[in-house]
Order: sequence, then structure tokens, then C-alpha cells
Amino acid sequence: MTEKSTSSSRAPKTGAPDARALMSVSPSASRDRVPARARRASASERASAPLRLRLVLAAIDEVEEVGFERFSVRRIANVCGVSCAAPYKHFKNKREIFEAILDYITDVWLDRQSRVRERMSGAPLRELLVELALEYVRFMVENPRFRAILMIKDQTFDSDYLNVKAKISDFSKEVILQYCAEHNVDHKVAMVKMYVVRSLIYGASLMFGNCELPYNELTMRYVRAVIDREFDLPWILEKDGEERFTRAEKETLLDKIETAQDFSQN
Repeated sequence: MTEKSTSSSRAPKTGAPDARALMSVSPSASRDRVPARARRASASERASAPLRLRLVLAAIDEVEEVGFERFSVRRIANVCGVSCAAPYKHFKNKREIFEAILDYITDVWLDRQSRVRERMSGAPLRELLVELALEYVRFMVENPRFRAILMIKDQTFDSDYLNVKAKISDFSKEVILQYCAEHNVDHKVAMVKMYVVRSLIYGASLMFGNCELPYNELTMRYVRAVIDREFDLPWILEKDGEERFTRAEKETLLDKIETAQDFSQN
């Protein structure tokens, strides 16, 4: 997907009600406070939004209910009270609607991320990294519809679309790489750290969302401690100063991880 095609699917940022205000939760005021779950926009809020945004919100509901494969433009038009042809005045096809969904979710997340960065201005990189990771856990838990969409894997989409979806969770790369560079951590090792942190984020989000863990201040403190501790741990392929793998095995693993990371960015 080119930059042009992505930007063309974004809603105008002028005049109309802010899309993020219709479906978002403000970040917690204190670092350990777990905010209330996100609410869906009320009928009156949706009715006052521009048609393009109403179509995107209806599309999110539709994907959550039936998935991408059974997605119906006709149904989202009916929900918005417009003709079946009306959505095509804003989107060329289903793909552009799906791109608009991802743009919307990205905008909501970037708004939350920017507030965390503002609140943590001047803090050490490690603290910022942990706070961003925790905020992403909250974002995923408090927006179950977003989480469902981001975790759907549909073979009908090409690699360009999947890469756009993957980039939504690529929020920590800059901070992790900068942190590792400051501590003289090898780039390939930094890639491993990134995958480990992401696995902790997604694992916690799923366990909270599936009610396997209670979503409260105490468990979020546990998640904080585990993520923070990851940056204290020795090199993952060593234990007590001894190699767990041969040099050849280690290089093979690191090369595969780096290849996977490069693919997700191209």
C-alpha cells in the first residue's frame, strides 16, 4: 500500500466532530489507575457526525459482528439510513472502507499515545517505554472491538493490507531502539526485546479481555513489573553467563527475527 492510498482514506480534520471523541477513553490520570472501559458512541453522537465517519463506525460494528469476509456495504448503509450507493461516494470499494477503519483505530491510539508522551515529558526513556506499553494494554482491553479487528487474520487480504494493520502496534519501536542504543545493546538483540515486550502486551490484553485475569490496579501493577523487568534481564540467549545456544544457532535465530521484522515494515 502506498502512502497516497492510505492518506486518501482518512477523514477530513476540519469542522466535524472529532472521530476520536466518539470512541475513546482518556488515559489514566495516575500511572496505576485503571480507567473505565470505553463506551460506544450514543445514537445522537453518531447522528451528528459526518456521514463518512458514521459509515466507518458502522463498519467497525459490522466487522466485529460478521468479520471481513461476510462484510456488507449494504448493511452499513442501512444502519446509517442512506442508499446503498452513498458509501461509494466516500470509498471506492470495501478495501478503502477497511483502510479507513484502520486509520480510525490508529488515530484513536495515536491520540492516547501523544497524551502519554506529553505526561511523561522529560522522564527517562525506560519509564516512557513502560508507560506506552501499559497504555497499549489499556487501549486493547478498553476497546474490545478494536482488539478484535486488529487480531483478525483473514487470508483474503494481501501483504500490503496486513502490513498496515501490523504497523498499528509498532508504537514502541522508536523508544525501544533508542533505549537499547543508549545501553549499547546490539540491534538484533533489540529486535528480540521488542518481540518479547509485544508478546507481553498482547498476552496481557487477551487474558484481561477473556476474563482470565481481573482488569484492575493490582494486575496492571504485575504487568508493569514484568514489562519493566524485561529491560533488566541478561541477554535472552544466555543464562548465568553461559551460552544457551551455539553461535551458529544464535545467529540463525537472530537472522530469522530480523527478517520477520523487516518484512513487517516493507
